[in-house]
Amino acid sequence: MADDETPGDGPSPEDDFQELIRRLFGGSAGEVDPEQLSRLSGMNIDPAMMQAVMRQLQGAFENADESGISWDMAKRQALHIANQEGLGVTAGQRTDLDQAFSLATLWLSEATTISELPAPPVTLTRGAWVEATLPVWEELAAPVATSIADALTTALSEQAPEDMQGLVQGAGRLMRTVGGSLFASQLGQVVGNLSKEVVSGGDVGIPLMPDGEAAILPQNFADFGRDLEVPDDQLALYAATRELAHARLFRHARWLRLHVISQVTDFARGVHVDTDALEDLATRFDPSEPEELRKAIESGALLPARSEAQDAALARLENLLATIEGWVEVVTEDATSRLPAAQRISEAVRRRRAVGGPADRALGSLVGLEIRPRRMREAAAMWRAVTDAVGPAARDALWDYPDLMPAAADIDDPGALVARLEARARGEEPVRDEMDDALARLLAGEELGESAAEDASADPTSAEGPDASEDDGGNGTPDDHRPV
Repeated sequence: MADDETPGDGPSPEDDFQELIRRLFGGSAGEVDPEQLSRLSGMNIDPAMMQAVMRQLQGAFENADESGISWDMAKRQALHIANQEGLGVTAGQRTDLDQAFSLATLWLSEATTISELPAPPVTLTRGAWVEATLPVWEELAAPVATSIADALTTALSEQAPEDMQGLVQGAGRLMRTVGGSLFASQLGQVVGNLSKEVVSGGDVGIPLMPDGEAAILPQNFADFGRDLEVPDDQLALYAATRELAHARLFRHARWLRLHVISQVTDFARGVHVDTDALEDLATRFDPSEPEELRKAIESGALLPARSEAQDAALARLENLLATIEGWVEVVTEDATSRLPAAQRISEAVRRRRAVGGPADRALGSLVGLEIRPRRMREAAAMWRAVTDAVGPAARDALWDYPDLMPAAADIDDPGALVARLEARARGEEPVRDEMDDALARLLAGEELGESAAEDASADPTSAEGPDASEDDGGNGTPDDHRPV
């Protein structure tokens, strides 16, 4: 209350509200005067609700990292949803899946030259899957969370009246925390609900599990096969084989994991919040009915239409995921060829991915990204043609280096890729140039400095012997830097 107020002239409800916000910004939400809260009824604000909101925001403010995002909140919410049914992995389920993984390992080794995993596959509860995969979800979602937090701060500054601008300017970090907390809550809900659907570690299509780890979730495995009328042992063998193929590929091609994640995050960094939609929502928002705001964030309604750059990034990502999924499908098909129900299970997996599986819904709401591998059938046809023409060894060698991996043009025209591979098998290698040699040295781990030194020693004009340093003043530092 101002010192110059006349006796009996109390503060207005608006003054009380501003004072509450000042206390919250100052980190003293726990010291709010109950009498001050009670006077908020003049603004049709429920005092109990306001106090609860302030405690929640204060907690988010204390737990948020430097970006203003409370990842701990996301984890707690995801685990709460994942563990609601309280189902664990029984000894019988673990034994059955361990046996399936053992046989799948043998079958897969006949279908691909990519080596086995160093660690045995595991069976996970839904909660354990959340714990294992949440770090990757955070990495994928962070760019959009930051964008939402920035948009809230900007919208607040633009819409606040002049007499509130001083207050708004000092509230930047808190508003980032509010936006980050809303998004963290959404992330927790998405990942928690996703944990009830995914069947295996590679079910999402992107590398969520730690490198070299394969896993199946028995709780969801039973639901997946309920309508297929396929014996459980055959379903387990197929799921185990597909999961091992996915995990083996990403462990073999160490660069592939970063390649996929970086393409998703590059897309996400281009996402901006639709400020018009945000302002429209703000005009209709009722603090006592937060469901509309939650639905808007969860559905992705605040994310605007994709830009041309994002459309191009999406096309690249879809081609990459289709290439990966196509290889996994062909290898799994070959490995499970002796399984009577393999074709029926494979078609069920394709349909599940085509109509938008768990990953499509999750990333659609989180970053506005649809990753249905629309070209998966074409990519699988490409890998089948390659396998039939040059065999598994030459096919799998295409994952050795990034520049060997088939491109979108190869999916369009598998015949050209097959022709190149057949020519290579006949020893008709294309003439190597300096770029090929430099790339080979780089991928082999050689230091460019060592190559430069070798070039210098072969140059008759280069200095030789212990007196070579005299040309550069005796300090051993060359006077120029020539590219290799």
